[in-house]
Amino acid sequence: MPRLPLSRWVGLTLDAPRPLSYLHSTAALLVTLVALATFPELTATAAESGWKVGLASVNITPTQPLMLAGYATRNRPFDKVEDELFAKALVFQDSSGNRGVMITADLIGFTAAVAEPICERLREKAGLRREQIVLNASHIHTGPTLDLNEMRRGMFSAEDARNTVAYTRWLQDQVVGLVERALAELKPATLSWGVGLASFAMNRREFTPTTVKLGINPRGLVDRSVPVLRIDGTDGKPRAVLFGYACHNTTLGPTDYMVSGDYAGAAQRRVAGRFPGVQAMFMTGCAGDANPYPRGSLDIARQHGATLADEVCRVLETKLVPIRGSLTCVFARAHLPVRQMDRNELDRMALVGNAREKATAVTMLAELDRGVAQPTSYPAPLAVWQFGQDLTWVGLSGEVVVEFVPLIEKAIGPLQLWISAYNNDVFGYIPSARVVAEGGYEARGIYTINGLFTSEAETVLVNKVRDLAAQAGRKPVN
Repeated sequence: MPRLPLSRWVGLTLDAPRPLSYLHSTAALLVTLVALATFPELTATAAESGWKVGLASVNITPTQPLMLAGYATRNRPFDKVEDELFAKALVFQDSSGNRGVMITADLIGFTAAVAEPICERLREKAGLRREQIVLNASHIHTGPTLDLNEMRRGMFSAEDARNTVAYTRWLQDQVVGLVERALAELKPATLSWGVGLASFAMNRREFTPTTVKLGINPRGLVDRSVPVLRIDGTDGKPRAVLFGYACHNTTLGPTDYMVSGDYAGAAQRRVAGRFPGVQAMFMTGCAGDANPYPRGSLDIARQHGATLADEVCRVLETKLVPIRGSLTCVFARAHLPVRQMDRNELDRMALVGNAREKATAVTMLAELDRGVAQPTSYPAPLAVWQFGQDLTWVGLSGEVVVEFVPLIEKAIGPLQLWISAYNNDVFGYIPSARVVAEGGYEARGIYTINGLFTSEAETVLVNKVRDLAAQAGRKPVN
């Protein structure tokens, strides 16, 4: 039975006019899930597969109150720990000794300032090249702020700023040690993968007569796929599970001052509970314009986590597609063009823009007064990992809106494809050309250096993914 392209089973319609309708009927979803469960399988033992996998996990829960990341209106450190937070490493090694390390973490995101020193230390201590390292964050909004600059305080007190920097440096140490431990624990393994579906992601770009606001758009584009990678040991039992979902971890809101892994943390705990001893890891997809629905409480976060985990566990018990062959990892930076704005344009934005646009314009005007040159582009990291011809993993950086899923499918083919975002550098939003034209929160662009992407950023990013996929050895798949 042929494998169904991603755009078919999450209901993506590329040519439909706005407002978009991307929902499947129940019957279509059932047909798809049956198809996913009946792929032909070529079995192999862990020894025969040639793969080795190393695993490690570390608790990164703050031990003292810190400012939480994700909502600008919070004005004090967290007051309790509801869930422990973890960073986890998964090392792949093929039969030729080619290696790749995936690191996932219950955090808002790794910026380049935090991620690149980690990668450099791993190069020095473990001989890992940049293309062999991926740092993905679940993008929780109930975890500690990461920053290495004590002078960038915002609402921070001087003590809060010092504590944030100290935690960030400690976290870097933990991640480096985590990878070293995983590299020392390489064991024979078999890899297989499949895809399921969870329904709580909701497009959040709500259209009003005058603007696009953060809200609820039931007819908007979402990616409800749940990619699942199963890693078995020599006994045929699972050692690790890597799974993904394209939805913000924002079930909890700005009035919550607790440390929590939100739905992604709950899902990982539930999967690990179903398979004792398994390392469960979550990887965020293209969630830039998707929120959980409903949202607003810890109980709801637990419910979403259970929904996701139960689907992961269901997929794990189906006939999965084995992953064979060698591993090829490639990495590059896409220089996404940034809009150039003069003082008159910034003045207008500061006067009549939405709240986010006004804040951006005020900051850019202050930089203009100080003689700071506007950036012409941003070097967004991109990674493509090719697992034989059975799986292509695309690792985008930033908060990527979901429209890039069908765009990348169209560029490199929809089959044997896993698309992830929030990797290596969470510097801001990457809007599609349509989102740039429509405006709204996701068009805000870069928040680490202040700037708005042009509509041409879409083409630059997709073309770079196409180039890297070809470089990694992905064959055209239609």
